[in-house]
Amino acid sequence: MAKQTTYNVGIYVRLSQEDERAGESLSIENQKKMLTEYVSKQEGWNLIEICEDDGYSGTSFDRPGIKQILDDAKSGKINLILCKDLSRFGRNYIEVGQYIDYIFPSFNIRFIALSDNVDTLDRNSSAMDLMPVMNLFNEWHAANTSKKVRSVMAANSRQGKYLAASASYGYIKADDEKHTPLIDEDAAVIVRRIFEQRARGLSPKQIAIQLNKDGIATPSDHRYQLKGKDNPLVTSHLWNDCMVRGILNNEIYIGNLAQQRVTTVSYKNHKQIRKDRSEWIVIENNHEPIISRELWDKVREVDASVSIGKTTKEGVILPLSGFMYCPDCGYKMKMNRTMHTSKKRGTYETVSYRCGTYVRSGMDGCTPHSILERVISQIVVDDIRAKARLAVEDEDALREAVRKRRQATADAESQHNSKELHEGEKRLAQLETLISKTYEEKLLGTVPEELCVKMLNQYLDEQKMLREKVAVLKEKCETAEQAEKDIDRYIENIKKYVDIQELTRETCLELIEYIVIGDRPESKDEDRQIHIFYKFLDKGLTEKRNILLPQNVEYIIFGCTFMGFSSSKHNPTFLGNTKLPLRR
Repeated sequence: MAKQTTYNVGIYVRLSQEDERAGESLSIENQKKMLTEYVSKQEGWNLIEICEDDGYSGTSFDRPGIKQILDDAKSGKINLILCKDLSRFGRNYIEVGQYIDYIFPSFNIRFIALSDNVDTLDRNSSAMDLMPVMNLFNEWHAANTSKKVRSVMAANSRQGKYLAASASYGYIKADDEKHTPLIDEDAAVIVRRIFEQRARGLSPKQIAIQLNKDGIATPSDHRYQLKGKDNPLVTSHLWNDCMVRGILNNEIYIGNLAQQRVTTVSYKNHKQIRKDRSEWIVIENNHEPIISRELWDKVREVDASVSIGKTTKEGVILPLSGFMYCPDCGYKMKMNRTMHTSKKRGTYETVSYRCGTYVRSGMDGCTPHSILERVISQIVVDDIRAKARLAVEDEDALREAVRKRRQATADAESQHNSKELHEGEKRLAQLETLISKTYEEKLLGTVPEELCVKMLNQYLDEQKMLREKVAVLKEKCETAEQAEKDIDRYIENIKKYVDIQELTRETCLELIEYIVIGDRPESKDEDRQIHIFYKFLDKGLTEKRNILLPQNVEYIIFGCTFMGFSSSKHNPTFLGNTKLPLRR
């Protein structure tokens, strides 16, 4: 008589979020009860462990419970794996087949899926023959369920239902059907502080450091504080730049509910990928905002700025830090602090800016282009004040001057684009009619089929080409309209500084795109050129930073020209904005 094999059994149970809808029959406790009772009735079976995965999908084997039981089986701790059915073990057709057909036999592991009558001890059974079909069906079920869940989630998002597992920091979820975000005032104060500090030019890292210094609870800590519980997550309980950026980039704080922003590669691969914004589902003005749209826009402008200022040893960022560039090599000007001693003033410090290439490589790389911080600050203040006064005293003249400078040929081009756009849209409408009539004639047989096919192909090719052209023309027309709005924004911003006396970081971030500091001229009779580029007048010029300032460019003098500035050895000439791709 053959000796009976002793089995050390590991039970595996699993329940996904989708399975919970199936009711009590699939519950974790029900699975445990069924399987432990089955083990107790078997002679020579020893129950070693029960591994479980609650809330995990079967499409991936990246589950803690399944990893543990498989590791224990490979190490010899158990030699029989028991689960309720094949779908509990997994819903990935290929991986389930690999384990049952190749891996388990290699390690002498017996596998039983009780409800499906699958037992690898009897590989000639009809259940084993049907196993590939059952695995395929289980995977199909997972794919089908995934599609349904995605469809329901998208539909709920379009209806304005807040689907996040927990509300964004600064909000709590209401008890209504849509779980509308309600302001949590304690956290909202911190949200406003974060946006205001960013608008003043502080970096996300600097904001995080200050929040930690003030002992502000992190979003996850605050969430559990509202529940009256300790945070169970493994965390440092400290703010970091990623947390701050997440808040600064979340539209929920201006009242917009933006959902469906991320997706997974597939129902098998759960790696998250960020969708393009055009694919998001956004409900505007969905709930009460925490910050104003104006503050949101200011933060966006700061994010787009070329300036990443350097913090001094006193922990402040000087107003023009990061805004100034060398026109010869294209690199940023670096701050330089120098101590001086004199009989009259004693020991004192001066702050200046020098070409970054010169600082790193000396005269072989570039010339110093040095300028005192107090000198360039006063120059910029005077220029801002002059332009602001012009905006207040004669806004129409300023608007016309800006428009002429920006659009020397834009008006004629805009009219031409508008005319072409109108003709293109008119022709597209005609093509729709022609395609429909040709297709109808083909069906009725009134025109030979070969001729109809030829005509249809011609119409479709023209339609495709024309649609692309119309899209480009629309973009150009919209850009022309945006240019007018940009002029309005520039004038609106500059008018606020008619009485400016001192330059601040916030002022620079709001008004200035960048500044180009020309080198000191060889002769005292020559003017030193300093080019101040203002925001909304040169929008988008900061996207390219790898080309140097073009040589021998004829600059257009715009606004006011200041000569003979008393604190400078050379007379600075303020020139108009010129397209300048720069290096950081």
